[in-house]
Amino acid sequence: MSPLDTQHRNPEDALDTLIVPRARDLGGFHVRRALPSARRQMVGPFIFLDQMGPAQFDPGHGIDVRPHPHIGLSTVTYLYQGSILHADSLGTVQDINPGEVNWMTAGRGITHSERTRPALRDSGFALSGFQTWVALPEQHEDMAPDFEHHKRQALPLIEGEGKQVRLILGELYGARAPAKLSSPLFYADADIGAGQSLPLDQRHMDRAVFVVSGTITLGKDTFESGQLLVLRPGDALSLTATRDARVLLLGGDPLEGPRHIWWNFVSSSLEKLEHAKHQWQQEDWEQGQFTLPPSDNAEHIALPAN
Repeated sequence: MSPLDTQHRNPEDALDTLIVPRARDLGGFHVRRALPSARRQMVGPFIFLDQMGPAQFDPGHGIDVRPHPHIGLSTVTYLYQGSILHADSLGTVQDINPGEVNWMTAGRGITHSERTRPALRDSGFALSGFQTWVALPEQHEDMAPDFEHHKRQALPLIEGEGKQVRLILGELYGARAPAKLSSPLFYADADIGAGQSLPLDQRHMDRAVFVVSGTITLGKDTFESGQLLVLRPGDALSLTATRDARVLLLGGDPLEGPRHIWWNFVSSSLEKLEHAKHQWQQEDWEQGQFTLPPSDNAEHIALPAN
């Protein structure tokens, strides 16, 4: 039997928190931020979850996120449609395509940019996906920055009758994704056929489900797309799709303490945040904490005023 075929009877109070992110228009491009929210800062080590699009860019338009800094976290952008060109201060230049993983660990400091290649910009394109930040444990916050890229074919695919799960990060259903992690977590992209049920892993204290499309039920409640369900710890739970559904599964063990988040910086220490602000404002790309991507260093995003 596939690990996806176990059936669970859900308790009526399986849901801990329901988050409905508000859409923000970034000039014709919508982003829905589920984490952090007023109701919940983190799920396990996940501290940031943005749904990007779906959006259609007309010819001549695209994404131009200029070089900007990060500390204290790892990032992954997981796409369903489109492509983004990543460049970072390690010298990496790498396309992010649907189903692939760019796993960038900032540690003590990294900068990167995200842009649209000229050929794609000229033709016009669709873009949709998710951007996620994972906060690092205290003992790894000052590690050297790192970058990994994994093709779609390298990500484990777990299948059962009428459902399949592609594992993006961590361990789930007996499979392990290739990216190196600093704390126990899971992150997966799941398709559930209408009428099928998907059991949820019980090993981690924090678990959440983002409904990307379709409709699912949990216990007696029904949930539509665009909702983040944070679940009670420990309960044996299953999701049932009332019509074909796509969901993100994410979670992990909580870190050893809360995190401060300001702009693109995440840290257990306010002093480290203030130091990073000062370093970026100084723009000392030779001796300072940050350098710019060698392939994209003609401009950068300034430190916000507040």
